[in-house]
Amino acid sequence: MIHIPKADHRANWLLAAVLPNDFALLETDLELVELTRGQVLYETGDIMHYVYFPHEVIISLVNLMEDCGIVEVGVFGREGAAGLHGAMATRESFGRYMVQMPGTASRIAYKRLDEVRSARPRLRQLLTDYGEAMLAQTLQIVSCNAVHRVEARCCRWILSLQDRMGQDSLPLTHEFLAEMLGVQRPAVSVVARTLQTAKLIQQARGNITVLDRAGLEKTTCECYSKIRRIYERLLPGTYSQIHSR
Repeated sequence: MIHIPKADHRANWLLAAVLPNDFALLETDLELVELTRGQVLYETGDIMHYVYFPHEVIISLVNLMEDCGIVEVGVFGREGAAGLHGAMATRESFGRYMVQMPGTASRIAYKRLDEVRSARPRLRQLLTDYGEAMLAQTLQIVSCNAVHRVEARCCRWILSLQDRMGQDSLPLTHEFLAEMLGVQRPAVSVVARTLQTAKLIQQARGNITVLDRAGLEKTTCECYSKIRRIYERLLPGTYSQIHSR
């Protein structure tokens, strides 16, 4: 893990929403770190010592099944924080926190964040609202995985990744999407070809470019817009900053 000497911690939109007086108490204890693709921050059962506030990095929380399968149950980008609520009680990780897209994040020792949170009611409320949004998002994703078609779920994932990265060209492989959606790779390949034929995306090796965002939004299920609305209601000024075309 590379430590970067200078930091713009408010590149993370949850930190940007913290009131200036509260942020001043956190700032000296925040450090900027560079995270690499595939890096595991915590395994299931690990004691979580740090909370990570992503900038351009994307972190997934995944469950590892007995048959070695992987299913994503949470995703964290610049709108939130990874490891915040899993550490509130036992400090043990619920699953594997894994870096999916490389980049930088601000991190702070959980103990210090908890001290400031306990002393500052407005910060405590902000983080509580974020926890509610994350719980609602997780429940929506679980429901989506249970009842919606792979094509709709794939569109949801592409849209949510584009939101967090803020660009049309996304470093996505079929294998990666299959792992995150909990399906076989051939199923994702069929969906990707269908979306490309419809001129919604353009595929290249290890990359998917969004050509028609509005078309993807029509093809996905209601879960994508529901998750956005949850964040916009509970955390105005964070997820709502993400572009909508």
